[in-house]
Amino acid sequence: MLEIVLTMFVVLFAFLAGGLWIGWTLAVTGTVLLAVFRDIPLDKLLAQYTWNILTTQELLALPLFIIMGEILFRTRLSQTLFRGLSPWAAMLPGRLLHVNVIGCTIFAAISGSSAATTQVVGRISLTELLKRGYSKDVAVGSLAGAGTLGFLIPPSNIMIIYGVLGDVSIAKLFTAGFIPGFLLAGCFMGWIMIHTALKPELVPEAERKVRIASAAEFLTSIRELGPAVFLILCVLGSMYGGLATPSEAAAVGVLGALVVAGIQRELSLPALKAIAIGSVQTCAMIALIVLGASILGSAAAFLGIPAAVAEFVSSLGLSSFMLIVALIIFYLILGCFLDGFSMIVMTLPIVMPIVKAAGFDPIWFGVFLVLVVEMAQITPPVGFNLFVIQGLTDDGLGYIARVTLPFLAIMVLFTMALAVFPDIALWLPRYLSS
Repeated sequence: MLEIVLTMFVVLFAFLAGGLWIGWTLAVTGTVLLAVFRDIPLDKLLAQYTWNILTTQELLALPLFIIMGEILFRTRLSQTLFRGLSPWAAMLPGRLLHVNVIGCTIFAAISGSSAATTQVVGRISLTELLKRGYSKDVAVGSLAGAGTLGFLIPPSNIMIIYGVLGDVSIAKLFTAGFIPGFLLAGCFMGWIMIHTALKPELVPEAERKVRIASAAEFLTSIRELGPAVFLILCVLGSMYGGLATPSEAAAVGVLGALVVAGIQRELSLPALKAIAIGSVQTCAMIALIVLGASILGSAAAFLGIPAAVAEFVSSLGLSSFMLIVALIIFYLILGCFLDGFSMIVMTLPIVMPIVKAAGFDPIWFGVFLVLVVEMAQITPPVGFNLFVIQGLTDDGLGYIARVTLPFLAIMVLFTMALAVFPDIALWLPRYLSS
């Protein structure tokens, strides 16, 4: 078994270091393991396996949510979100700094993507906040932290991948992400209020005093928030209203995004071409990674690697809480070198048996895994949200990572709280099931 594991890591890291795409790396590693340690007809096995994985019905929602995100990226939704949220945020200490968190929370309930959430909200909010004189440190840090909510608040592309690879109900995963997502957003907002109360200079003097907007401003804000509310009702309303499955809800979301883009007159021929090309590129990349991860996972299971690793971890005698702490540290380190998506597909085949053996609920672990992947999104040098913000501000990665540290610390503490109180994630799906 030691020889098999060493061979796996040598082949895996050799191809990664050589610059081979992550999807091909995973697939080739699994194929090499089977070819070296088992005498089986790989040509027939891999062909059949490829067909089975890429035609999985649960994966249908993924390209639809990607298309919806591409459409929304080219609309004026970010502008309307900022204008619509401003009167509400003015009632809180820290004022418009809360727009980043609330805006990301709302867009997360539409797009399912962390990068898209950060890009769309930050495209307008950062410019406006800096122009008004708000602290750049808090503006950038809150956007980086809150942008990760795109993975946690349903619909979530990462949860779809986890559900397919881990054989877990996607609908229950979506339900389990609601309460943790909104609580984490509340923690971010709480920190902003505390931080700005301790350091009032973070907010421009003219806007330090909280105020209640007029009735006319509230009515205008409701109209500005209309497109976002409409899309949330399309996706989540159809799904939790019992009208659509997750895949069908994704299709409803695409239709809703087309309606919004059409009303905003953003559906030009060049825009449609960009939407099509961007969607195909993203879907092809994800499909290759999912296929490669499935091949490697099946090869590992066939050779007994997960069972052996689970037995080794059990022999260490770690308590449940210490196992979770060890996993958080493991994924934080891994997040320094891999993006969150790759982390899940590479580690799930080995980690999942360990978690099940320790008695953790797969639904709970899905939420936990999404949280640690969110941390990876803001962990240098490969934190994807950091790159997105760098593209918006032209600041160095070191600066962006530094101002994001308080929000990373909040996420670590929140994940530990989730381990101590698992009902944070499990209560809602259990309640709806009963």
